[in-house]
Amino acid sequence: MIYPTHYEQKIGFDHIRALLEKSCTSTMGLEKAKEMAFSNHFLTIQAALDVSEETFRLLYGTDDFPDIYFHDLRQSIRKTRIEGVWLEEPDVFQLRQVLESIRDIKLFFTDEAHQESYPLLYQRSLDLDAYKELIKAIHQIMGTEAILRDDASAALADIRRSLRSAQGSLSKKMQSLMRKAQDDGYVEKGSSPGIRDGRLVIPVSPMYKRKIRGIVHDESATGKTVFIEPEELVEVNNRIRELENEERREIIRILVAFTDRIRPEREGILFLLDFLGDLDFLFAKARLASTWSAIRPEMRPEPHLDWKSAVHPLLFVSLKKQGKQVVPLNIHLNADERILIISGPNAGGKSVCLKTVGLLQYMLQCGMMIPIREDSVAGCFERLFIDIGDEQSIENDLSTYSSHLLNMKHFLKHSQQGTLLLIDEFGTGTEPTIGGAIAEACLDRFNQQGAFGVITTHYTNIKHYANEHPGILNGAMLYDRHEMRPLFQLEIGRPGSSFAVEIARKIGLPEDVIAEASNKVGAEYIDMDKYLQDIVRDKRYWEKKRLQIRQQEKKLETTAESVEQALAELQQKRKEILSTAKKEAEQLLKDSNAKIENTIRSIKEAQAEKERTKKLRQELKQFETQVHATLESNTVDTDAQRQLEKIKRREDRKRNKTNKPGMITAAQPKTTEPKVVVWNVGDAVKMKGQTSVGSILQLEGKKALVGFGVLKSWVELVKLDKTKAVANTTSPETYMSRSSSDALRERKLNFKTEIDVRGMRGDEALTTIMHYIDDALMTNVARVRILHGTGTGALRQLIRQYLGTVQGVADYHDEHIQFGGTGITVVEFES
Repeated sequence: MIYPTHYEQKIGFDHIRALLEKSCTSTMGLEKAKEMAFSNHFLTIQAALDVSEETFRLLYGTDDFPDIYFHDLRQSIRKTRIEGVWLEEPDVFQLRQVLESIRDIKLFFTDEAHQESYPLLYQRSLDLDAYKELIKAIHQIMGTEAILRDDASAALADIRRSLRSAQGSLSKKMQSLMRKAQDDGYVEKGSSPGIRDGRLVIPVSPMYKRKIRGIVHDESATGKTVFIEPEELVEVNNRIRELENEERREIIRILVAFTDRIRPEREGILFLLDFLGDLDFLFAKARLASTWSAIRPEMRPEPHLDWKSAVHPLLFVSLKKQGKQVVPLNIHLNADERILIISGPNAGGKSVCLKTVGLLQYMLQCGMMIPIREDSVAGCFERLFIDIGDEQSIENDLSTYSSHLLNMKHFLKHSQQGTLLLIDEFGTGTEPTIGGAIAEACLDRFNQQGAFGVITTHYTNIKHYANEHPGILNGAMLYDRHEMRPLFQLEIGRPGSSFAVEIARKIGLPEDVIAEASNKVGAEYIDMDKYLQDIVRDKRYWEKKRLQIRQQEKKLETTAESVEQALAELQQKRKEILSTAKKEAEQLLKDSNAKIENTIRSIKEAQAEKERTKKLRQELKQFETQVHATLESNTVDTDAQRQLEKIKRREDRKRNKTNKPGMITAAQPKTTEPKVVVWNVGDAVKMKGQTSVGSILQLEGKKALVGFGVLKSWVELVKLDKTKAVANTTSPETYMSRSSSDALRERKLNFKTEIDVRGMRGDEALTTIMHYIDDALMTNVARVRILHGTGTGALRQLIRQYLGTVQGVADYHDEHIQFGGTGITVVEFES
């Protein structure tokens, strides 16, 4: 139910309908636009919005929808029900275009992807018949233009052949007569023949009209030219006229036969035209939706308004032409807060806000998409009532206030839970005190009836009532008091100020008049208005701050997501590199093993040939150097190097076992004794592949306690090399005594209880860990964390093997699963 009857004119929907009609291509779509009406049936509204949104995606999506011809042939098709009536050639041509459009639409929806993307339009297309036989029949009688083909029938072909021959003969004779008349001076040079009543004529000056024998058909408006058909051409022109009549009769015969063929399909063709009218109407709605960036919001069957960034479409288009932007509207009404009382300064946007709500809700319930944000939610109202503008009428003896009261009478009688009330300047038009009281009483009744509403007012008692009663809330149109201009922003939750004093001062009203008026209402009222304005200003400030914080948080979230994505990509890339390196290392080990086996075999075969053995050893040494270089360039874990060395030692042991006393082998000449390394306490040594020099403090079996500065560690002798460099054998006490207390304090301050060795090679990581544990022992920390990652686990095993040799380390274990798990080793030191 809509009230009043000219609701559309009140809210500006008549302009929306006019734009929609203008966007239609055919009269069929235009009629659909005129017939579009408000509905309060939720399923009907939802279906209309769904198909509108689907059509919008079809029209502006990436799918190549075929071009459609929207010819309105309904009148021509309807008249074919009468026997003997025929379709004219243009009608037949347009009918073929319509049928081909239907055929292309059905072909488009044969794609399953299109069926899934546009299910509603697909369902409609299922009822369409493309009439392929009719299309074929039209092609047989008509070509690419709206005229019948010569071969539409044998008789038509003969007639047109004779007609072309007669016209050619006529043209030749006319050219000959024109040249003779020009030579005789009867016709001006450069003149050309004319046509009068379908017959060729010669333009002759009136003074010479008796010089040319023939029939005068016409003369010019000025009387300076006479058009004569020469008697030599009369017979030919008559023959041409006869042939043209024969041609027309044959064309009618063909068209009648074709019309008889389509007569049984008349209703089906009318159904196709109705479908095209619907499609044209839907395309028009989609074009308008694109104009003001409209969407289909989430719909609920109950009354509800939760709109974000809603804009008035007509205002949007108008301001866009001026290069300006419309201020969006945010409004929220639900079952608990149903009626919004909007107050604020004049020309501050209250009425625009009210019209925006009325227009967009009406558009929605007419099945049109509206310009709001995608996360908005809209509901369905059974009744829309509006009271806006001046309805005074001299004929009906109605004043402005009387017309408002008549509207209130209707509202009070018919309002219910599904009603949306739109009332502008509530209570105005009469004495303010009684007008405000009547308005408050009406508002109380609307609230009891459970109606929804958007109401604008300046009355203070209405604002107080809204603040004290559930179901009603205040809203304010914001105003910049410093620049003295409206902001056109709606803020829900508090009443607005009318800014009467400020606006009067801006207009230039005398200051003494303003002061006198302020004294009359009292300082308390003025102060209250100022306090209200200050609250508005402060709230705007904090809203701005909150918006900035939200933007910063969003920026941080975006940055964090980018960093996480980059880290994930790096981790994946690292895994790929390690996987590739591992495969290359395995291949190198296989190649190395094969090379060693081949060398041993060659040495055995060479027996005691010294030069040959020496050469083979050089080749093996050279190959070993190449392998190490490859391993380093590919950042292969040192575990692979250790495996290679282990294989070499195993092969050396095999060779030593084969060297019996008195036997000469390539591996050990007869005159050379095996080289034996003698280890002694105090020897300067360094670990293979390392540069740090230490000294042997204690020997026990195949292991030695080596001191590297203040660090002591048990190391296998096979992993040590003697060196001539001087070892740092200073005792921890001496070492500490040499370090100044300031340096130690600075080291403690800069020491971090967490180190990251991910991405390092095994030997590099081990050196880093040795120095780090050394510093940890010096600074007396209780525990540290070593980030080595998971990977293949080789780096984790290497670090833990080293930690097991360090005195002062009480325990080491995996971090808790929530803080890194096996990717982090926690080291705890003795207290």
